[in-house]
Amino acid sequence: MPTNLSHLNNKDTMDFNKLIPELSVSNISKSIDFYVSTIGFRIEYARPGAGFAFLSLDSAQIMLEQDNGHWKTGDIEYPRGRGVNFQIEVRDLKSIYNSVAKTGHPIFREISEKWRKVDEIEYGEIEFLVLDPDGYLLRFSESIGTRVCHDEN
Repeated sequence: MPTNLSHLNNKDTMDFNKLIPELSVSNISKSIDFYVSTIGFRIEYARPGAGFAFLSLDSAQIMLEQDNGHWKTGDIEYPRGRGVNFQIEVRDLKSIYNSVAKTGHPIFREISEKWRKVDEIEYGEIEFLVLDPDGYLLRFSESIGTRVCHDEN
């Protein structure tokens, strides 16, 4: 199955998440450069001849595949992934934000603090959003804790 797992030692195995998005991309090299060099993902394994890479960042996993028509269900145009955003929880959101900003890549939504109510608890996070080179919307978030909610809404 996976190839190019040289970074794993004999005791390590690859744990695959139960849901892993696979994004069809227009230029695999450009996408890998963005995800790895700009964002900080790591290539877990790749099949360069097939235009495929499996990436991870903290506990998040994503697959990139050069357009090949295999998964095409309709016309593909920029921005891809309309109507969906991929929330990626990270440990150091500000360093990722700074890396993206340093490249001049446009930020879709600046860093903001969000609190989301679940029953009587609010879960806080800071987040920012950016479009990848093909227009997939990525929402990076970092937990800032919880608090008891006193709001009736």
